[in-house]
Amino acid sequence: MFLYIGSYTEPGMGEGSGISLTTFDPATGVLDPIQAIVAAENPSYLTLSADNAFLYSVNELETERANEVSTGGVTAYARDTESGALRRLNSQLTGGVHPCYLSIDPTGRFLLVVNYNGGNVAVFPIANNGTLSPASQILAHEGSSINPDRQRSPHPHMILASPDGRFVYVTDLGADKIVRYRLDTDSGTLIDPLDTAMTPGMGPRHFAFSNDGTTMVVIGELDSTLVSFAIGADGGLTPVSSVSTLPADFRGTSTCAHVLFSPDGRFVYGSNRGHDSIAVASFDAATRALEIVEIVPTGGKEPRNFTLDPSGAWLVVGNQHSDTVNVFRRDAQSGTLTATDAQIESKTPIAFRFVG
Repeated sequence: MFLYIGSYTEPGMGEGSGISLTTFDPATGVLDPIQAIVAAENPSYLTLSADNAFLYSVNELETERANEVSTGGVTAYARDTESGALRRLNSQLTGGVHPCYLSIDPTGRFLLVVNYNGGNVAVFPIANNGTLSPASQILAHEGSSINPDRQRSPHPHMILASPDGRFVYVTDLGADKIVRYRLDTDSGTLIDPLDTAMTPGMGPRHFAFSNDGTTMVVIGELDSTLVSFAIGADGGLTPVSSVSTLPADFRGTSTCAHVLFSPDGRFVYGSNRGHDSIAVASFDAATRALEIVEIVPTGGKEPRNFTLDPSGAWLVVGNQHSDTVNVFRRDAQSGTLTATDAQIESKTPIAFRFVG
């Protein structure tokens, strides 16, 4: 099994080399040392086509080398399914600065991107050969919220379609809202927006869907919470349950990053940067109730991103400021995590994608 690792490469952001490739043994949880590196600029999030033939990366950039104001980019790669090697196909500008998340719509025809500091989202048609056409839409967000340092303007942070493909959701950390859209696949545009306001100061960052697609769990970057929402018939969101990702006695500074459901849908995992831990919460599918099970140190600093292997037996986390990738064994019954000796060095690891 292959694991792709994206890293920050720009001075001041990180010292990574681009997209790294290593192998993972699902029987033992062992990662081999880095085997190959594809030069790429700030590939801070990665996604794969449904058939795993193509990999797509954001290029979280702000300025060009000639000091001209520019936008971030997205890059398409063809994958060799035997070796895992990547071959660059093409790139497109995203129409905004610091793109930080991308996903593919369920039809496989469009790449969806958010520009964090650009305050907008973009849609890119995908050709049959995997290449990206120029954006069919660049859509600006509006709004602000109560945190003067982080919420003076809109900051879209994640974009993903619902499991049934009926809706596309965007979390906006700066505006403290989640926007529900519908994707018009004829025009390649997001239409019919519906806003759901979050608790002021939450700073919604990432989200994950329950297995049946009726619940969304959102992680608040700024208030360190996990919140479950019931998804209505119109795609609107109603809050149900909320828990803190931090211990009650924690007094330091910490922000949340990523959130995932376990494959069986019974547990939710969220990362704390500052407390440097993974919060494990149980999830009751009938009531949508969340309850913290444990909060586990990640063995390093600044766990921005993590992932579960396809079997759900292992959790792999990148410690961005420690330059390490650590592996935890996951107990399927209790949801708890146990640290292992499996660790590799990787400069500024911030994005992960498993593929068989």
